[in-house]
Amino acid sequence: MTAQSEAMQTASRNGEGPVRLAAFDFDGTSLDGNSPVMLVKHLAKLRMLNPTVLLRIGLWAAAYKLRLPQNEAWVRGLVFRAFAGKPKAEVDAFLHDFYDECVAPHVREQARQAMDAWHEQGVTVICVSATFEPIIERAMRDLPFDYQISTRMKVNYDGTYACEVDGVPVEGDRKMIELRRFANAKWGEGGWELAASYGDHHSDRALLAGAKQGFAVCPDRPLGRTARERGYQVLEW
Repeated sequence: MTAQSEAMQTASRNGEGPVRLAAFDFDGTSLDGNSPVMLVKHLAKLRMLNPTVLLRIGLWAAAYKLRLPQNEAWVRGLVFRAFAGKPKAEVDAFLHDFYDECVAPHVREQARQAMDAWHEQGVTVICVSATFEPIIERAMRDLPFDYQISTRMKVNYDGTYACEVDGVPVEGDRKMIELRRFANAKWGEGGWELAASYGDHHSDRALLAGAKQGFAVCPDRPLGRTARERGYQVLEW
């Protein structure tokens, strides 16, 4: 029996008590790929971002790969320059279509199966992701997420999107912070427990550490080391 199966059986035996949650990262975990990167490529193909903006995004991405400190909110604002002056409803529809065309084919079937298995044990499945909220809202019609926490962009008084994050991106340690905030508001402190977390990137360490059972999905090297040190199961999806 795998550690994943054992965790599910343990969650099932708990019976009455706190609401049990299984948290899934999206990009690189539920998805074989990165939806913001896919979006930038899609926008570039449609010539919706000017070359200067694309260059700045590319330089940010290069520094990110080198694990240098980066401003997550700033780069998301650059991406949303493609939608400057456009109504929220129009942009959301564009991003929903983008999901169907570019993102959906990369959804990992193993992730879907894991979510279904948790549901069978009475566990609530929640997506915690740094990607843009409309993308995850569309993913909720494709994958069995019960709730989602993702990065929201500000909306101007006239109903158009601003090129600015509303609050902070749901990235790195913020994932566990925002999950705790959401769960406390919905079920109350002590009214929930994180049975399992799934992540692929070293920035998901806090999310995995906050769960009773952590699962490292096709992890990068730093998360792979953490998985070995802390006994997380490594899933090669």
